[in-house]
Amino acid sequence: MNDLNKAIGDISSIRMQVARSTEFRGYGPATLAATGLFAAAAGAAQALWLHDPAAHALVYLGLWTATAMVSAALIGAQMRARTHRVHSGLANEMILMAVEQFLPSVAAGALLTFAIARYVPVAVWMLPGLWQLIFSLGVFSSCRFLPRPMLWAGAWYLVTGLVCIALAGNRALTPWAMAIPYGAGQFLVAGILFFTTREAEDEK
Repeated sequence: MNDLNKAIGDISSIRMQVARSTEFRGYGPATLAATGLFAAAAGAAQALWLHDPAAHALVYLGLWTATAMVSAALIGAQMRARTHRVHSGLANEMILMAVEQFLPSVAAGALLTFAIARYVPVAVWMLPGLWQLIFSLGVFSSCRFLPRPMLWAGAWYLVTGLVCIALAGNRALTPWAMAIPYGAGQFLVAGILFFTTREAEDEK
């Protein structure tokens, strides 16, 4: 029995090593582009109905948190289906690897949001920039198993996050401080995945 358990453990380790050396193709370009549209829609909603986000910080946080959660749910559902189709036998390992790379950034962003909103509400204006900086770290962390041009997407979120921090004060809470970085950024990610996937298919 011990030998059997050891063999199963060895096979599992080998499968994870193969997964870590395989380019992940579980993200769908159309789905990521859709999340860019969600960001644009959320920005438009804020512009129409939330004229003073600094005075209604919880509403502001609720709007963008809901947008992030809907986007994450859509990406997760599509990623699961696409990974099982594209990576077949390694699907579970590939999904686990993708989640492991991005989960620390998601957790850090959520905890940081809670800490600032709960204990330092006057610093809520910093959150858009901090969200983008943390998101850029998640992208950079995932780049080792994604197409190399994805580094540009990480750099985009890094720069936009710094710009949002530099805006300082309530200017950083304008709708476009979130809608433009995430709208354009997700379209950039979708474009990179679309063209690199097509090139890979053409080479077969």
